[in-house]
Amino acid sequence: MVSRFESGKDTVQVLTESAATHIGNIAGIVTGAVRDIARETGDWLTDVIEMREAAQRAREDDERTAGEADGSLGRE
Repeated sequence: MVSRFESGKDTVQVLTESAATHIGNIAGIVTGAVRDIARETGDWLTDVIEMREAAQRAREDDERTAGEADGSLGRE
């Protein structure tokens, strides 16, 4: 027969193990969520940078094309 003290100790042990398991699972979920948020934010910022660079190249292209068109009108 198990004493009341040992029974109480076993209960506390099982509850502690259960809590550690659940807290570990929750921490894994949170860690995964933070990782996913960081990845998505990084991908989004990469898109923003690429769009900004493309817009800059388009402006430079327009300026160069406009300059070439102005130059050719003066030669005629």
